[in-house]
Amino acid sequence: MQSRLVAGPVGWVDATNKKSATDAGRTQEGELEMIRAVDGQDGKNGAAVATGASAKKSPESLRVRVLRQDSPGRESYWECHVIPYEPNMNVISVLQKIAAGSTTDDGRKVAPVAWDCNCLEEVCGSCTMLVNGRTRMACTALVDRLVEEQPEEIVLEPMSKFPVVRDLMVDRRRVFHSLQRVKAWVPIDGSYDQGPGPRISPEEQEDAYPLATCISCGCCMEACPQFTKVEVERLAGESEEAFEARRKEAFDKNFLGAHAISQAMLFNSHPTGKMIADERMEALTDRGGIQMCGNAQNCVAVCPKSIPLTRSIARAGRAATLWAIRRFFDR
Repeated sequence: MQSRLVAGPVGWVDATNKKSATDAGRTQEGELEMIRAVDGQDGKNGAAVATGASAKKSPESLRVRVLRQDSPGRESYWECHVIPYEPNMNVISVLQKIAAGSTTDDGRKVAPVAWDCNCLEEVCGSCTMLVNGRTRMACTALVDRLVEEQPEEIVLEPMSKFPVVRDLMVDRRRVFHSLQRVKAWVPIDGSYDQGPGPRISPEEQEDAYPLATCISCGCCMEACPQFTKVEVERLAGESEEAFEARRKEAFDKNFLGAHAISQAMLFNSHPTGKMIADERMEALTDRGGIQMCGNAQNCVAVCPKSIPLTRSIARAGRAATLWAIRRFFDR
């Protein structure tokens, strides 16, 4: 039978097939309904779209609460600032705007907030602080995400495990003292050319590289429950040498931190660095060593470089056990 084509609602259709014409009409009606919904011609759908758009609207201003301290040993106090919102800001941008205005939310003129920063790209490790109660790098703490987490305000505090110098600046010398304790370097004798070093396989390089990305930011130490604050005050009439010796003694009695343990494992696996592996193991098993780790695993959760710190700690614990047994039978 010859088909007869007629003009239908969605083009030419076969008039001999009534079902096709009916389905085509239904398809046309469905398409029109979808177009109405997308274009917002349906009142209810248009209202829902408008409501969703207004809910995601960016704020016009930001309220920032900063915990300030004028100098070491002084009482801390809260101070509130309101700054205009701009997209794609980080916490450093917020602090720069606060410093530019130096005016609180009630109109008082104040000294600019002090903080540490350098590279602004999560390399130097100097801008660590507590942002909304969590230890983070200020340069990579994005305001848009912070507002999603806590739309009321942004709260900035100095790290709690280090003595405050001023405002958000802290004394982080203990971070580097811990690295000195474990001798986190490859020892060399002089600066003259000693020829090519030992070869390292690609597998060893892959294993070592994540540990080598540590920037000594202090995030792991701030989050660790075993790493407690040590603040030594200078006594009246005490010499500089005596004060430094007493502070060093206080540092040595307390936990050295996950970053130092990880760096000890990094250099003990290095072909040249392992020459003084026994000295590093002695530091790791001394006071404040690996035995103080409670395996809370907070360190690996907050590390901005995603370094496998708990893996390093597990390896250090095993190495320390074997080293202690070998040392016992070698006496």
